[in-house]
Amino acid sequence: MKDLVENILDVAKLKKVTYADIRIVRRQSEEIEVKNGKAEALTYDEDFGFGIRILCQGAWGFACSSKVTKGGMGAVFSKALKIAKASSRIKGREIVFPSASPIVDRYKTPISIDPFDVAPEIKLGLLLKADEILRRNKKVKISEAFMGSYKTEKTFASTEGSYIEQEIIECGAGISATAIEGSEVQVRSYPNSFRGNFATRGYEWIEKLALQDRAEKIADEAVQLLSAKPCPSKTITLILDSSQLALQIHESIGHPIELDRILGTEASYAGTSFLKPEMVGHFKYGSELINIVADATCPGGLGTFGFDDEGIKAQRVPILSNGILTNLLTSRETAHHLKKGSNGTMRADGWNRIPLIRMTNINLEPGEWTLEQMVADTEEGLFLTTNRSWSIDDKRINFQFGTEIGWEIKNGKLGEMVKNPTYTGITPKFWNSCDAIGNRDHWQLWGTPNCGKGEPGQVAHVGHGTAPARFRNVQVGVMKE
Repeated sequence: MKDLVENILDVAKLKKVTYADIRIVRRQSEEIEVKNGKAEALTYDEDFGFGIRILCQGAWGFACSSKVTKGGMGAVFSKALKIAKASSRIKGREIVFPSASPIVDRYKTPISIDPFDVAPEIKLGLLLKADEILRRNKKVKISEAFMGSYKTEKTFASTEGSYIEQEIIECGAGISATAIEGSEVQVRSYPNSFRGNFATRGYEWIEKLALQDRAEKIADEAVQLLSAKPCPSKTITLILDSSQLALQIHESIGHPIELDRILGTEASYAGTSFLKPEMVGHFKYGSELINIVADATCPGGLGTFGFDDEGIKAQRVPILSNGILTNLLTSRETAHHLKKGSNGTMRADGWNRIPLIRMTNINLEPGEWTLEQMVADTEEGLFLTTNRSWSIDDKRINFQFGTEIGWEIKNGKLGEMVKNPTYTGITPKFWNSCDAIGNRDHWQLWGTPNCGKGEPGQVAHVGHGTAPARFRNVQVGVMKE
């Protein structure tokens, strides 16, 4: 493999291109789905291919193939070069692409148990048992369990002399119970909605989730929601559990700080951003309690890796410091807009896609409160957990979220359960209303394996670490006319 890579990079140097890189990627995935006591799916997929990116005459060219041979690489290189030269005739601006020091290294996700070494029947048995416990409650009409394991082997090399090999392993699992009575339908999930929680860890992570131990409680809560009171409509104090706050961070902080969105080079799939490069260093994004970092080095995070797809080493970068916007997610091409170097966020979801600026682990640093103290300090409010729905405009500023479940807070104590909770807000106003954040004991990493961006679309695996937090004067429920 190394000989093939060195050969095509020698060709690139002879053609005197400004820069070229190659990524060779093999990806394995295994997914198991159980529904109502039966195995719905047990799938295993594997793909293998490479992509070549060329900078020539001030423009990019990219091409790819699944034929990982000397001849295949030669043909793909010629196609990428042809695209770059054609693009140079209509380029709107000159590309700034600073050089980088060559890196020769290898990175592998630290794990105890390779999930692909665990027999499928063991995994299926675990899911079937959790599913069976869910259905013991007769009002649960739909029971579901899911498990996914993923292994990505990636080789990156460039004309600058970098040669990097990575093996990234991810896995996760989850269960959900749907209770139905008449026209009323309620869902509860564990450990999170939309198939569960995922991490760059081995099968030990799935064992730690203990799906069977949580199944009975999840089923009971789904049934209790059928007769719970509706979420009130008012302006109130809101405490978000870490799972819901993770998605709040994802949508209203993670996406807006992607510099390609801000510059307008990524817009058609999911919009741009309300931020501008000149706001870095002084814009008050949130209260003084808000400290956000982009941390690709965080152990177990779904956005954790060794090097990005431009050969830049994984970093921990402050984004919001005491509420002030201090940095954005950048690439080698865009970082000069901030007069900084790349902070290593360029990733593609496979060999046949170009790298884009993607979130790593966008984490909210812990505060000093326990959840119990936060509730006790709240005279009237709501405590919400587990996302059910989300909506945010294409500037990432006006949003509405719904959660699976909530509880009233009255006189410093958790009260009655509420169903169909929703809340709305404006991004800077919302984050500036935060007056309490949970401590390290409450802090948890959540994996988001379905972050969409780009055209053609790409799905990134990203992470968010956070503890519960409190927000004042938030509109909940459906606003009355």
